[in-house]
Amino acid sequence: MCAAWEKSVVTDNKTSDKTKRRLVLGCGALVYDLLRLIEQNPGLSDKVKLQCLPASWHNSPQLIAPGVDEYLFLYGDMYEEIYIAYADCGTGGELDRVLEKYNAKRIDGAHCYEFFAGSETFNKMTEEELGTFYLTDYLVKNFQRIMIKGLGLDRHPELFEEYFANYNKLVYLAQIENEQWNREAEQYAKDFGFDYEYRLVGTGSLDCVFDEIEVTHLIKEEK
Repeated sequence: MCAAWEKSVVTDNKTSDKTKRRLVLGCGALVYDLLRLIEQNPGLSDKVKLQCLPASWHNSPQLIAPGVDEYLFLYGDMYEEIYIAYADCGTGGELDRVLEKYNAKRIDGAHCYEFFAGSETFNKMTEEELGTFYLTDYLVKNFQRIMIKGLGLDRHPELFEEYFANYNKLVYLAQIENEQWNREAEQYAKDFGFDYEYRLVGTGSLDCVFDEIEVTHLIKEEK
């Protein structure tokens, strides 16, 4: 499951997934959280096909809507229902326009930071400090690959000012407790010259994707 999430968006085998009635198509940066939520509810494993798209698109949001469109065009008709484990994620509404074509639904919010923290909490943090840079578990674990190499800072450190000139604070929105990741995130904040804050927020609205699948499954079973 999700073995090819960093590769092509068209790696599914149609014949092997026809028994899966619900598709969860998500961001590769959420893969561990999505897998953990399924593992916590084994009854979902025979109801859900989980497919993740490249986590590197976190830095290239213009690729998200076309990538989701391509995948759903090729495989969307295999599923009774389609759930998208993305927020808008910088697509400027383009993702929603794609999802309308396939009657698919996504998580509410502008990005994963909002649905992890909850809209009310996130909006309050934004009001308190506009210049805040956010990390999640996945981004802490893959900081060098996604943030340093992905943004080209290893080759062009002068880009730091261009990317981060308006930031003053780093907030780590943690999905699970891990002291090592907390220490690493705090060190990244120090390296960047930012104030640091740690918040254990869990998976937030991501849970709702699977709650809704469970509810719709039960309703249809009762009919």
